[in-house]
Amino acid sequence: MTQNSLLNINRNELEIVEFLIDEKQPDGTVYSGHYGINVAKVLEIIRLPVITSVPSKHDSSVLGTFNLRGKVLPLLDLAAWLGKEIASTENAKVLVTEFSGVRAAFLVSAVHRIHRLTWDDIKSPNKYVQMYSCESITGVLRIEDRVLFILDMEKILAGMDSSLDMSQVEIDTSPVEDAEHFHLLVADDSASLRHIIKSALEKSGFRVTAASSGKEAWQYLKAELDKTRGEGKDITDNVHLVISDIEMPEMDGHELTEKIRAEAGLAHLPVILFSSLITDAVLARGVKVGADRQVSKPDLPGLNNIIRELIAEKLRK
Repeated sequence: MTQNSLLNINRNELEIVEFLIDEKQPDGTVYSGHYGINVAKVLEIIRLPVITSVPSKHDSSVLGTFNLRGKVLPLLDLAAWLGKEIASTENAKVLVTEFSGVRAAFLVSAVHRIHRLTWDDIKSPNKYVQMYSCESITGVLRIEDRVLFILDMEKILAGMDSSLDMSQVEIDTSPVEDAEHFHLLVADDSASLRHIIKSALEKSGFRVTAASSGKEAWQYLKAELDKTRGEGKDITDNVHLVISDIEMPEMDGHELTEKIRAEAGLAHLPVILFSSLITDAVLARGVKVGADRQVSKPDLPGLNNIIRELIAEKLRK
């Protein structure tokens, strides 16, 4: 399964695979939880394969590995990772995924259907929902009579092997000349990746503000714009560059960039977009909305160099 090239790149559209986790309750009953994952990250959906155990595994939710057409993939029991007990694996399905260049598989109870929607339809989770899900939910989607939780699968991958953890990405932290004069805004709905980017850039000497969504980043920029206008200044006296994930609830990175380019006082602000998967359609959308640079998450270690280039190109006076 690959990203549908017919999705309208002009309207922040995406497709979500709805899947179920049947959770065994203490009284013996079964509760079906509804979850979602971006279709673009799902390679295929298969039946539960023959699994080879991994003696050295250090996470009980990792069931082992299996061979899929010559490739050995790790399999994670998603229910166990979330602190639940799956009711039965008799008719279970396996989601084979790819995130940031890493392939892995997730055991679920069933796959329900695919929904086409926009990022505006997905809301940010509240603190209660985050606590309930080990802080692994990045979005909440209401469909008909049920609620779908969009999971931070990249964070969950960290439970399989530390080498798969995006928070272990070593972004270049070498000092940047005059970095203390530049204030960067970073927007990402993944708390772990947001922290690692912010920390790395601060080690390079930049001043960094972090936002957990495109909507939060936009509100921050609007407030800063009003402030600088009131002081008779330009926005680049306060904020110099925006770095944003593309896939975020309520307002994705594309819409955020589009709003920046449409606002006279912000239009000249440099924007770097990143995503775990940069397809031709995603790249075309980024060009259309006016992103200065686009990178995939596996390329984030070179983020420092990209910022240096943009500073030299657009920000130095």
